[in-house]
Amino acid sequence: MLQIEIDNGSGFCFGVTTAIKKAEEELANGETLYCLGDIVHNGMEVKRLHEHGLVTIDHDQLAELHNVKVLLRAHGEPPKTYEIAKRNNIEIIDATCPVVLQLQKRIKKQYENHDVKSTDNRQIVIFGKNGHAEVLGLVGQTHSEAIVIEKFDDVKKLDFNRDIYLYSQTTKSLDEFHNIIQYIQTHISKNSTFKSFDTICRQVANRMPNIALFAGKHDVVLFVAGRKSSNGKVLFKECQIVNGKSHQIESPDEIDMAWFDGVSSVGICGATSTPKWLMEECRDYILRRRAK
Repeated sequence: MLQIEIDNGSGFCFGVTTAIKKAEEELANGETLYCLGDIVHNGMEVKRLHEHGLVTIDHDQLAELHNVKVLLRAHGEPPKTYEIAKRNNIEIIDATCPVVLQLQKRIKKQYENHDVKSTDNRQIVIFGKNGHAEVLGLVGQTHSEAIVIEKFDDVKKLDFNRDIYLYSQTTKSLDEFHNIIQYIQTHISKNSTFKSFDTICRQVANRMPNIALFAGKHDVVLFVAGRKSSNGKVLFKECQIVNGKSHQIESPDEIDMAWFDGVSSVGICGATSTPKWLMEECRDYILRRRAK
């Protein structure tokens, strides 16, 4: 008999839960609600909320709207977005994650704390994914002057004769961040300042060891997540390291029943952007197909 376990530690993080709750509350009032970008990096959850009346827009569309309500998702937004909303009389439903909001404030303070003379000598560096919504919001705090490094090798492009202030996107790998810190420490000029700020969300970072333990318990692992999810990429990689029979899927339609031939246990887990109901749908799909 095939045993299927859904990981209790997987599913929406606090920030995503709050954003979706705020959207559902507004939609329950029967009003039109716009969301700037996908509310979560999960196509199935986006589709569910669209069916309830949520309208996803981009920044160009935002600039054309007036006198409406717009939800800002957990990833946060740069100052320019708030300026447009004020100008167009748009009511903002701000669901920016508190962890992201705090990080934005820290970077803004760091940027504004320098006098003109020292500005040329400093580099505000963000370890994150170029173009990611959260990173755009963080870079926006520095009038787009911050340098974004996506991976360890990118750190070699920094100028080690200038001051470096290093931050991280909240959902990046803690280990990779520490490797970057170590490299800068060994290469920074004696006359330059280097400060690093651990801004990685522990709700995500703590899932790494937990998901590794979960993946190791099962013959096959189904990792359910949208392929646009940054933390999904990190967590799925962790599953693959521990269990070579790990498969990433976005929906039950992508499940290959051949994966379970001769298998006695299956573990289903996901990212901080994966809804519990979707993991349950994947479990039910397998059970239905096995029953035929």
